[in-house]
Amino acid sequence: MSLSEFCMPSLGADMDEGKLVEWRVGPGDAVKRGDLVAVVETSKAGVEIEVWEDGVVAELVAAPGDTVPVGGVLALLETETPAHPPGVPLPSAAPRPSAPGAEAPPADPAPSEETIKASPRARRRAEELGIDLASVNPTGPQRSVSFEDVERAAAQHPPGVPTAPAAESRPASRPQTLRQTIAAAMARSKREIPHYYLSLEADLTRPLAWLAEENARRAVAERLLPACLLLKAVALAAAEAPDMNGHFREGAFERAAAVHLGVAVSLRGGGLVAPALQKAEERTLGELMLGLRDLVNRTRQGRLRGAELTSPTITVTNLGEAGVDRVYGVIHPPQVAIVGCGRIREVARVVEGQVVAAPAVELTLAADHRVSDGLGGAKFLQRVATLLQHPEAL
Repeated sequence: MSLSEFCMPSLGADMDEGKLVEWRVGPGDAVKRGDLVAVVETSKAGVEIEVWEDGVVAELVAAPGDTVPVGGVLALLETETPAHPPGVPLPSAAPRPSAPGAEAPPADPAPSEETIKASPRARRRAEELGIDLASVNPTGPQRSVSFEDVERAAAQHPPGVPTAPAAESRPASRPQTLRQTIAAAMARSKREIPHYYLSLEADLTRPLAWLAEENARRAVAERLLPACLLLKAVALAAAEAPDMNGHFREGAFERAAAVHLGVAVSLRGGGLVAPALQKAEERTLGELMLGLRDLVNRTRQGRLRGAELTSPTITVTNLGEAGVDRVYGVIHPPQVAIVGCGRIREVARVVEGQVVAAPAVELTLAADHRVSDGLGGAKFLQRVATLLQHPEAL
């Protein structure tokens, strides 16, 4: 038998520690590489983390609520199954009901709000919704109340009972900590990365006309946003320009084999994160649209996966909805480029000797001068604009 340590992963260059919110497994549970086994809260978001090897959970070292440094042990796994002596029972997971409403074992009488086992995320959600934790059926590890348990209880909550506004119940320290984390990461970026900046105005007459025709053929739930065209164009251009797509670590640039496109998402409490749309260059526009909706929803619900935060190879930030014409982004290390997108606006263009109004968008690039030069950056940005002119091929 071999015991392996399952440790707190680094979910970004600016992460030093994380708080364990809840376990999705218990002692005796078999796990496979890639299984989502725990939820960790960083200064930016709640993240579902994966296990990286097959095995059986031998011991949960950290408990929900514990703050664990990156590299700190969360659990022990049995990674090799020994010959099991006959008659000796295998360790089993703590009993958990199979579904909401299933009969639960007798509980201790009248538990107080403080003594009820619940993840910090579940506790906050219960406060927001005005849910008494004692009334929630727990289905989490070791019969703790999970976030999902609170949501189920809220769905059955009698109407007319007031709930606390989310903004009032959110701990004041969280936005401050997030702001400090972003400040540290951006200060490091500007200190270590020699940025250069380029901009280009892209004509959207043909892309928007094609998009209107395409959406007319689609069901409402399947319609595309203009942002999808931009994301796909950037992904395809990045696949052709490897110096824009990868990571700079230990004094050397590592080109990425695929384009894991980071998408900047603003958080309701302030700040932003930029999780990845994996292999964006291989996705259809419809798949990108579904992936984008899912990613934004899970980001704001605190349900990101670890790989979505650690894998971005280039990022897109879109501030068009905020009304700005252009945005010059700050590269998030260890990435080497970020593409910015402003609002779609009408500009004057000369067409066949006539001045006409045409839709356009300002595209910008911030890139790392240690890896690429202005000429390469200009070709990359021009390629994005060219791809946008052929939306049917995206």
